[in-house]
Amino acid sequence: MASLICGSLAFDTIMSFEGRFAQQILPEQLHILNVSFLVPQLRRDFGGCAGNIAYAMRQLGGTPLPMATVGHDGAGYLQRLREQGISTEFVREVAGTYTAQAMIMTDRDNNQITAFHPGAMMQAHVNRIAARPDIRLGIISPDGRDAMLQHAEQFHAAGIPFVFDPGQGLPMFDGAELAHFVTLASWVAVNDYEGQMLCDRVGSTPAELSRRVRALVVTRGAEGCDVWEDGVRTHVPAVEPQRVVDPTGCGDAWRGALLWGLEQGWSMARCAVLGNRLGALKVAASGPQNYTVDRAVLLGEPA
Repeated sequence: MASLICGSLAFDTIMSFEGRFAQQILPEQLHILNVSFLVPQLRRDFGGCAGNIAYAMRQLGGTPLPMATVGHDGAGYLQRLREQGISTEFVREVAGTYTAQAMIMTDRDNNQITAFHPGAMMQAHVNRIAARPDIRLGIISPDGRDAMLQHAEQFHAAGIPFVFDPGQGLPMFDGAELAHFVTLASWVAVNDYEGQMLCDRVGSTPAELSRRVRALVVTRGAEGCDVWEDGVRTHVPAVEPQRVVDPTGCGDAWRGALLWGLEQGWSMARCAVLGNRLGALKVAASGPQNYTVDRAVLLGEPA
């Protein structure tokens, strides 16, 4: 069984600011904002939601199929995917563009400021979804606006159940469009901020939204997550990480665990437990794709 992962492949430039953003940004001066942050630590990682989710699934032993676009500078990323045993059959190079780039700065409280250049991602709608016997699940993660709209329709037409994971792409859509995504999707996954925005724009509540899909999951970082099914909330506690190093990609690791669990036929609550465990493992490592999974430990399998 394979899962089709629609979203971005991106290069992440990750910077660490040793202070607190709140001490550098004056709320009463936002109208003339002009700030600079000294970032002694800088690195470049492979990232993007599709890449990060695929990495997490592969670490768990799944078969992820990222569907994405890269630019003329994407050869190294394609090689990286293949080295991880991840198929690139649905990754297309768009001539004359750069691969998407994310510049992410994190302060000492793990707050983040991100600048994002979409590049080739804006042409992601050139990829098309069609029914295939081995593709049993899918996910719509942040991508080009047209791609997200079209891929949701194509998943539905192909009879492939999918997770709607709008992430940072949520503000691109109005209430009617978001409501349509929910109608087409089988599951919805958002963090607490996105969940509030989704409810506000759709004019609904988590309980009401959960009655339109198989389940709604709201992740809450260090507070764990809430699983909503048929109007009923189940809280799944967080897992204490060994250390907190870098939150970049934690949500994608969680979603990779979600897809893998759904492939196994698990309940949503059990998937959420695994997601919390994998998120705690990821936050202890720098970058979105630099952690490794010991399946026996993570899944409680016999040695």
